[in-house]
Amino acid sequence: MKSSLRNICQQSLNYLWKFAMKDLASSHVHSSWETVFEPINPLIAELLSKIASEDLSPSLDSIFRAFQFDLDSIRCVIVGQDPYPTPGNAMGLAFSTPPSVERIPQSLRNIFKELEDDQGITPPTSGDLSAWSAAGVLLLNRVLTTRQGESNAHTNIGWQRITDHIASELGKRDVVAVLWGKQAQELSIFFTYKIEGVHPSPLSAYRGFFGSKPFTQVNQLLVAQGREPIDWKL
Repeated sequence: MKSSLRNICQQSLNYLWKFAMKDLASSHVHSSWETVFEPINPLIAELLSKIASEDLSPSLDSIFRAFQFDLDSIRCVIVGQDPYPTPGNAMGLAFSTPPSVERIPQSLRNIFKELEDDQGITPPTSGDLSAWSAAGVLLLNRVLTTRQGESNAHTNIGWQRITDHIASELGKRDVVAVLWGKQAQELSIFFTYKIEGVHPSPLSAYRGFFGSKPFTQVNQLLVAQGREPIDWKL
């Protein structure tokens, strides 16, 4: 009886995963990630079923947008907390906002300020960080969804198990991790090459984020490995 119930549950999860895969495909998740996702597919299906009736941030078809480029191209990962809860602000890339968003969130403005001080790059007028994704930077939130209008709404549903798994794979590939704040630093154990510091939020940016030169540090670690540095231009 227990075995039959277990089989039914597994079949249900597989069924849900087929729908989840449609969303993954529609968000252009690169095929190179398939073997990474395979062990966690049932868990992803379970999580998506929990939140299926909610107004999500980001939208369902953007949850896995961070994985749109070839896994082999990833040289750096920047880890955020959870997506922006303001409707229309989250786009599936940590810290990034769509070009249509006129008011850039303060944490991202602080990142742009440090980018200018560190790399001499003029702050862009848009909060869209897609260029970093294309340059080999995975913009990964620790928790991949929240409820619109509510920060940290999905902190306790299990996304950390997903991002633990992804971080473990990235660490094996000697990806350089940028871990700002406590939630991101939970992933520190998976990385040999890492930069840890305070979060760029208004509450903590002046406690060590400004002046930390994280972009230069990333490139120094990459060059030390004999790898190409990141082009941080936006």
